[in-house]
Amino acid sequence: MDTTRQGAAVNARGIGVKGPRGWAFRDVHITAEPGSLIAVEGPSGSGRTCLLLALTGRMKLAEGHATVAGFPLPKRMGTVRSLTAIAHVPGIADLEPALTAGEHLEEQALLGRRMAGSLGARLPWGRRHKEATRARVDAALTAVGLDPATLPKGLRTAVRDMERIEALRLSVALAVMHGPRLLAIDDVDLKLSADERSQVWQMLRDLALNGTTVVASASTAPDDAIVVRTSPAAAQAPGDAAPTTSTTGQSGTTDIHEEEAAHALAEARRA
Repeated sequence: MDTTRQGAAVNARGIGVKGPRGWAFRDVHITAEPGSLIAVEGPSGSGRTCLLLALTGRMKLAEGHATVAGFPLPKRMGTVRSLTAIAHVPGIADLEPALTAGEHLEEQALLGRRMAGSLGARLPWGRRHKEATRARVDAALTAVGLDPATLPKGLRTAVRDMERIEALRLSVALAVMHGPRLLAIDDVDLKLSADERSQVWQMLRDLALNGTTVVASASTAPDDAIVVRTSPAAAQAPGDAAPTTSTTGQSGTTDIHEEEAAHALAEARRA
């Protein structure tokens, strides 16, 4: 079992997720050491989000075998969930547009301390609590390169008033605040300029270099990442061979209906 304090090794062989209407993805293989940068590359509707949720214990595998930090999936989904975090996943890890950056950060810091430390440390009005909260917030912002001074109203800036890359950094800051061993982040290059995409990938590289295993989905992966390619699953007649996705395989030739991924995604909300 992987005993590294930061970062989780990921090993998967032939894994797949199936919803009520069919496969979201299948036959995916991954081998990654702790602190790796893994890029899930593929078109929209090819099961990228479902793969992220499966690797973080939030969606049950229908086939294959996987371990995250040495814990088997799907048998130890609860343990894997406790060791991982997700960011920027629509419908599951959303930012509230009306809340400010500071409100999001303070809420996340409070959630992580409810069950830790002494009563005095947990009370929101205690000096120790305030100091610990400030330290966690500052560390998270530094880790993702989000300087409050660059926001229109500092930490009082509402999410709806942020640039897309700023909101993305905030979402990642919330996810890494309590030191997950694996971070999964969805659609890291969606609606970003080429320069912004470069900045985001550098942020994720830095997180990986500091020990956190990072799994990020994108339409195009950087050359230095471990690349996992997904492709839209084909509709199957009974007895047909299933289309596959893997780190080395070719993309499929037919598109999955968007509702296939949507149904599988709905299962994660019940996990």
